[in-house]
Amino acid sequence: MSVPMWFFIACLAVVGVKLARPPMWLVLVLLVGGTMLAPAITPFIK
Repeated sequence: MSVPMWFFIACLAVVGVKLARPPMWLVLVLLVGGTMLAPAITPFIK
């Protein structure tokens, strides 16, 4: 059974937010920071 990586990460994030109960501002900062940081580090990974 093959599960897409994005689906696995999304499920893991939902479970983590439900269990850890971080503040919503922290979740938003991590999401926005990740979307801005991902294109910047892509050339270094490849």
